[in-house]
Amino acid sequence: MDNRQNQTNINWYPGHMEKAKREIKEKMPLIDLVFEVIDSRMPISSKIKDIDSIIKNLPRILIMTKYDMCDQVETDKFIKYYSDMGYVVIPLDLMHDNKNIDQVIKKSQEIIKVMNDERIKKGLKPRAGRALVIGVPNVGKSTFINRLIGKKKAQTGNRPGITKALGWIRVNNNLELLDTPGILWPKIENAEEGYHLAGLSSIKEEVVDKADIGIYLLKKLYELYPQYLEKRYGISSISNNITDTLDIIAKKRGALIKGGASDYDKVYLIILQDIKEGYIGNITLDRI
Repeated sequence: MDNRQNQTNINWYPGHMEKAKREIKEKMPLIDLVFEVIDSRMPISSKIKDIDSIIKNLPRILIMTKYDMCDQVETDKFIKYYSDMGYVVIPLDLMHDNKNIDQVIKKSQEIIKVMNDERIKKGLKPRAGRALVIGVPNVGKSTFINRLIGKKKAQTGNRPGITKALGWIRVNNNLELLDTPGILWPKIENAEEGYHLAGLSSIKEEVVDKADIGIYLLKKLYELYPQYLEKRYGISSISNNITDTLDIIAKKRGALIKGGASDYDKVYLIILQDIKEGYIGNITLDRI
């Protein structure tokens, strides 16, 4: 067991993402507005880096999902940051009743009305607005769609790659959605952002080193939320020899193998699961 430094860059850009991005670009002439979906727990890391080259200057609503799972004090700083940049930002708790869904519909109707007013001026008939739903894998696009239409239409799951192809979904007579697979960008330059994406399930688990991610996230939590580590694992400090800290978690959570030795692979999975499912507490990994 080594005391690794977590310097490995994480990249995952399979062929289906490149294909999806190409197909999205082909559909853009049909699109009137964009729902850009990001994770409230990583408001920078989960924002597609080359998205502006795809959606150009179309009206955009920035949907910040999983707001109930984030550190709202920190995430609210990002809401102000993006709002100051001119974005329409709407945070959503997708797992419970959320009146902000009404805000999404209201703002969409405003954008569609402007579009249809222009059509009428040109002698064209009004039509339903067409919205692109786009974001990284497992950011909550399908759950967002289901909440928007009021019933389960899109398949959901807490892992990347659920949506495989583009598909149109009707919300009502005034709005249609183009659902898309989660996409990333060819090269993740920022190593920390890569770890955030991997730690919160936007990158497929099979392509990452769980030890690297587990240790990175453990140190990140100690930096940002030491009280959560104390409460969840009984950890008051991180040892220079990381195995000492991992041993504490192993004993606390019963991650032991025959003879009482620590099962480090299981410890990493425990850390990742506790973070992804919110058991560790409400967190926001990015900082302005």
